[in-house]
Amino acid sequence: MTNSRVVDIRYEGIVNYEEALELMKILQKQRIDGQINDTMLILEHPEIVTVGPRARNDGISAPDDYATFPVDRGGGLTWHGKGQIVCYPIFKWNLAGEDSVAAIIAKIENWVISSLQELHIPARRDERMQGVWVGEHKICSIGLSFLRWTSRHGFTINVDTPPGRVENLSGCGLDAATTTSLARLGYNTTKEAIISKLISSIQQSINRNIGQTSN
Repeated sequence: MTNSRVVDIRYEGIVNYEEALELMKILQKQRIDGQINDTMLILEHPEIVTVGPRARNDGISAPDDYATFPVDRGGGLTWHGKGQIVCYPIFKWNLAGEDSVAAIIAKIENWVISSLQELHIPARRDERMQGVWVGEHKICSIGLSFLRWTSRHGFTINVDTPPGRVENLSGCGLDAATTTSLARLGYNTTKEAIISKLISSIQQSINRNIGQTSN
């Protein structure tokens, strides 16, 4: 194991979910084959609810007025849409402290928590479910899929989502309205401010140095 490596950042704008999924699959194979560095996609999706195996196994579904798409990452229902940061780390997880899925998830949680705390947002963990919480509400979901310890999928942060959309979803032991956005909780911040904190803290939080950045 080495102590750190380079991560390239790609800002993709608004991308349909299925297109992003195909891109992740391509990049995951390239990363496994050593053709690219660790790469993080930062983007936004048109509204879609992705349905993970936990939701399917528990018979949990989204309301009829939501478009859905089945996925192979961990977790249940995850809303995507306007006002949400989506980060997909296509990383080879074999640095120090990355020896289990739980340890990797904890690293990502700490990364998001520390970034939000720098913006005076009291982010924390909660024993109810992995992810990041503010008060009694979940504002960040994390779900990864691994092949040879190289990940696709990633995490979302709800910044200023349309009222009622993410709040209407329930599942995996959480009531509706448990998941919400920072704006609904009264925090006046922007996607750009949060992304800036994530990028500036990437070395300290997950032992990776910024390489190339592309739009």
